Amino acid sequence: MTLPALYAIVDYQTAIEKGWQVCELAREYLAGGAKLVQLRAPSVASRDYLGWCDRVIRDAADYDAQVIVNDRADIAAIAGATGVHLGQFDVRPTTIRRRLCDRLLIGMSVHTDEQLKESVSEPLDYVAVGPVYDTSTKKTGYQPVGTNLVTSASRMNPSRPVVGIGGINIERAMEVRRAGATSVAVISDLLEGNRPAQRVSEYVKALEKFS
Repeated sequence: MTLPALYAIVDYQTAIEKGWQVCELAREYLAGGAKLVQLRAPSVASRDYLGWCDRVIRDAADYDAQVIVNDRADIAAIAGATGVHLGQFDVRPTTIRRRLCDRLLIGMSVHTDEQLKESVSEPLDYVAVGPVYDTSTKKTGYQPVGTNLVTSASRMNPSRPVVGIGGINIERAMEVRRAGATSVAVISDLLEGNRPAQRVSEYVKALEKFS
């Protein structure tokens, strides 16, 4: 499979802190050129989460873009999202494939060499490695892994896309791509200057030049 170079994440808490509603922020990212958007709202009621997913998926269709749902494979399947992104303590990919939905694209976060090796046996479409750099957006319980783990992931399974995440800005995005990442996942830096559509456009253009 192919992932776009920019993996834009709409994090509920970050959006609220910056004065944005989730669906409006996702629309801004899409308008700026994002072709893949993840919705992340771990503390939100399922009914609200599903409602947001439904709306963002409809909006994404206008831009020929895809939507990934964080953590909740059930909501991803019900809403008709492209896929689900899992953490280390979420339902296992094999369970989702076998019992819920075999069409969902599945990604998973890995934070250590051991987790990366274990991921090889899972039916994953991509892995997200991080936090590459120090980040305050999400407390993972792991120290920054640097770009070495990104390189290891890209070499371990060259046909499987690798996403670098954690503390990414435009300059670091280039470092992560050079290390072997297919995509860079960005959260807080897309709200730098609080002009998200413009910021996404800047990332898209910079990453196009890298390619």
